[in-house]
Amino acid sequence: MRKYANYSLLVLDEWLLDPPGAEFTRFVFELMERRYDAASTIFCTQYKQWDWHARLGAGALADAVMDRIVQNTIRVETGGFNMREAYSRTEH
Repeated sequence: MRKYANYSLLVLDEWLLDPPGAEFTRFVFELMERRYDAASTIFCTQYKQWDWHARLGAGALADAVMDRIVQNTIRVETGGFNMREAYSRTEH
């Protein structure tokens, strides 16, 4: 936990790609609690931010995680363009 909490920038790629278990959700809660107002975290995901709560289990723990994530957030929407799809159509 200390290792991840101390990075000045942490990038979580494929955020919530698989449904998380309770243990993972508790880990993320503790991690976000330690990083809150101290370090930056980038969440790379295919899901809209308003879907995260449900994917985290939609309970009190999901509320707590989301509270720590959405405060002081800067969101960058990349739109519907899919680079992998576009690249796979081109001839090599």
